[in-house]
Amino acid sequence: MPVRRMSRPTGWTRRPFDLRVTALFFAVLALALCVLGFAARTAASAAERRPVWVAVLCLLAVSAGLALRRRRRRLSPARTAQRAAVALEEAAHTALEELRAPAPEVPAAFVPRQAEADRDLPSPALLPAPDTVDYGALDADEFEQAVAALCERDGCTAVEVVGGAGDLGADVLAMAPDGRRMVVQCKRYGDANRVGSQDLQRFGGTCYTVHEADVAVLVTTSDFTAPAVEYAEQCGILCLNRAALDAWSDGTGPAPWLLVDVSGPC
Repeated sequence: MPVRRMSRPTGWTRRPFDLRVTALFFAVLALALCVLGFAARTAASAAERRPVWVAVLCLLAVSAGLALRRRRRRLSPARTAQRAAVALEEAAHTALEELRAPAPEVPAAFVPRQAEADRDLPSPALLPAPDTVDYGALDADEFEQAVAALCERDGCTAVEVVGGAGDLGADVLAMAPDGRRMVVQCKRYGDANRVGSQDLQRFGGTCYTVHEADVAVLVTTSDFTAPAVEYAEQCGILCLNRAALDAWSDGTGPAPWLLVDVSGPC
């Protein structure tokens, strides 16, 4: 059976293999791949730092692609390239403006208004006392602080808590609103332990002669014995038991300096 030979088209000639052209083609291809890889890496890095303008570029590229697809039959290649160049220029301008924009300032740490107000409050020793306080639940030092707070709340000035070793009977010193010097001794006792006459005698020996009190007050969380009350009346010392203290604290009773018209040494 005879074999039919394929005839070549008229005018067709086989191109000889050219090593230089082939090498140049692969070199251009490698260069194009490197450029595309660098561009992709730069775009990924920019997307992490400035995602806004990357999104703008993507939208512009999509819009340009759609417009080019719709009008490719009506637009010449030169005009299409011109419009693409304008779109890329606008996108690059927008991206540069975004990059040049100053970084947003980190806001200062938020400080609640309550925290700001707390910084302006006086020391705990001179805080106004709350309306209701369980004075029996306080220890001796806290009780002195609470009494000092009551004095300041009701208008006393120069309020000091001086109780401790060597206080010579004075726990709180204050200047009453009417200008009289007030010396207060605080006895934080239980209900079963009443203040006796010996406590009054020790306080009476120093409140006027040492501390130069105009108003001498002994305040307790319990009560006083009858001899103690008798001695206090003789010396002009005002005795405030738990009931009188609670009345002073919640505002239903007078402050101690209002109960003393004239005071003097024993």
